[in-house]
Amino acid sequence: MRGGILFCGAAVLALSNAHAARAQEGAGAPDSVEAADDAIIVTAQRRSQSLQDVPVTVTVFGAEEIEQARIQQVSDVVTRTPGLSFDAFPASQPRLAVRGIGSSDKGAAGDPSAAVFLDEIYLGRPAAVAFDAFDVERIEVLKGPQGTLFGRNVVGGAINVVTKRPELGGFDAAAEFTYGNYDRLDGAGFINLPFGGGGGAIRVSGAYRSHGGYVYNPVIDRRVDDQDTLSGRFQFLAEPTDNLRVHFTLDGTRDRATGPAKYIFDVDPDDPLSAAYTVDRDPKRTYGSFAGYQDRDTIGVRGEIAWDLSFATLSFLGSFRDLDYGTRYDFDGSNPTRSLVDISGGEDERSELSSEEVRLSSLPGSGIDWVVGFYRYRQKTIRSDIFNLDSEFVAPIPLTDIYDQDARLDSIAVFGDATIPLGDKFSIIGGVRYSRDDKTYRVTNMRGMVPLRGDEFFDVTTQKSWDDVTYRGGLNFKPNDDHLLYAMVSRGFKSGGFQDTPASAIDAATAFDPETAVQYEIGQKSRFFDGRLIWNNTLYWLDYKNLQTRQSQPDGSIITNNAGKATIKGFETQLTARLTGGLNLSAAYAYTDARFDEFDDEGIDRSGNRISRTPKHKLTLSPSYTAALGGSTELTVAVDYQYESLIYDDNSNEGPEIRPATHFVDARVVLAGIGDRWTLSLWGKNLTNERTRTHQTLFLGANFGTYNPPRTYGATLGWRY
Repeated sequence: MRGGILFCGAAVLALSNAHAARAQEGAGAPDSVEAADDAIIVTAQRRSQSLQDVPVTVTVFGAEEIEQARIQQVSDVVTRTPGLSFDAFPASQPRLAVRGIGSSDKGAAGDPSAAVFLDEIYLGRPAAVAFDAFDVERIEVLKGPQGTLFGRNVVGGAINVVTKRPELGGFDAAAEFTYGNYDRLDGAGFINLPFGGGGGAIRVSGAYRSHGGYVYNPVIDRRVDDQDTLSGRFQFLAEPTDNLRVHFTLDGTRDRATGPAKYIFDVDPDDPLSAAYTVDRDPKRTYGSFAGYQDRDTIGVRGEIAWDLSFATLSFLGSFRDLDYGTRYDFDGSNPTRSLVDISGGEDERSELSSEEVRLSSLPGSGIDWVVGFYRYRQKTIRSDIFNLDSEFVAPIPLTDIYDQDARLDSIAVFGDATIPLGDKFSIIGGVRYSRDDKTYRVTNMRGMVPLRGDEFFDVTTQKSWDDVTYRGGLNFKPNDDHLLYAMVSRGFKSGGFQDTPASAIDAATAFDPETAVQYEIGQKSRFFDGRLIWNNTLYWLDYKNLQTRQSQPDGSIITNNAGKATIKGFETQLTARLTGGLNLSAAYAYTDARFDEFDDEGIDRSGNRISRTPKHKLTLSPSYTAALGGSTELTVAVDYQYESLIYDDNSNEGPEIRPATHFVDARVVLAGIGDRWTLSLWGKNLTNERTRTHQTLFLGANFGTYNPPRTYGATLGWRY
């Protein structure tokens, strides 16, 4: 991204104190946060509804929880959400998995199985997921196939980040400052300015996040895995008439970091190269030959126009995003004085993402809730995948292998969805969507010195199209205002693609097939004791076909194949209790049994194996206590505990690519309402200093990987106008 247009509002140090009420976890996708009756309002079905009335499983984080628990990026959302996991290597390219459905494909012609949306805009590249949760209304995690209403089709689920819109009612502003260990220094703020006698408003938000390196490298005498991120957002909202709304957003992020710090966790005794490595599992030190870098610049514009007609609302939503991304890393985390094999690499990517959506939806209060629309998404990605190998075991000189990729995607869809009441207590839900993806792809390894990850030099251009019909249908039963029972079947689709590092011209020209998932779900949502206790439960069964799995080849290349079939079944429960005397408790648990029914892994039958990156058990507990200290001053003490059972990082389910069970504890003490305008928060994350492997892969005789961040703590001082 060019420095001259870094983004609007960069001078305003970011993040609002966003004091909307805390959102619980349940089933729905949010858009307004909290109604007058203390109900959470969501838009999982592209209209505003109470969370307890929506027949979809969703985890929702409200503005207050986002602020106080320091939920700032996608990894913070993952650790707090049962049924959600992720892999990130490097950390600037997160890859999500929802209920066992995910993808580790970063290639230019691949797609995510679980996606991120920013204000309904699809972020189709892993590196484009660069949101900072400043001035955010809420974050919602939609679980299961999103094949009817949400932008581009996804088979697993979606994270939808909903930012705070300009407020027409009056002036508002907030700011905060944070200092913590590892030289943590954050600043954030927003200002809301109405104009035109209440007919319009602008909102400018910004955030600066920085900390020193978590890991020391004695080879180069410096720390790595640091952060230097600047984000900003400018919004314009106008309502020139009672039935016309215009909303425009410009946002941008500049991200700079060293690392990632890499480690040699284990060696493969069956590989002759294993003798070349020195195992190193000390999370405080890394021994790479250079610091590495992770640079990302992204800027996006979004425009929305909504016009209320006599019978419906006509809406247009358009967007454009530019991504400029580059990374270099020491892959083995070692150097020639410790290991006889030196592996490094990186990626360079330039992507342009654009979308347009036109939809017609029923007016609030209509007898039948319905929506129909047309969606188009286009993506252009130019990407280079660079691999360097320096080892006398292989050649007397260092060797470089480069794959250059140029992918173009044009996707269109038409959709419709309706909820039809059948009396006072029953309603039926039905929706359908037709999608078509056209992909053109060129890949070449001609710039490399030798085809290290393949058999030959080649330059291949190919193209293919895929289409599919997805749907959802179900039945709601609402015996009274406090209880909802529902049954739903939904189908998601992810188009096919092409190899990012193929071994040959034939592999480069051969596409892998689309994958599909059909989910059968029954759920219950209940409020007890006038809403002081909320308990939601979900049972689901997923038929997952033609899974796109990544498999390492003996020559070092990585091939995406279709694995056959899998069955994923699970149970999720969430409880929110507002107890007496200021004591509150939130608890959530997910059981996920995700296994292959059919999987031929290069001649090895992996049927019955668990799907990688999917814990069987995940539990979160968040007790809190709030005490009134007089006037508007309140003291809140809160603890967040997260447990995750063992994870296999490879579909082989064999060591050493295994993550043991983990326990994470965060805590905070918040003194709010000081002088009506000030808030002081003392916080700590990963207080037990749990260190676990966040990514690992067995490659060329050793198991290489990364660790999660160490214990961090600090203080945040906030001010609100």
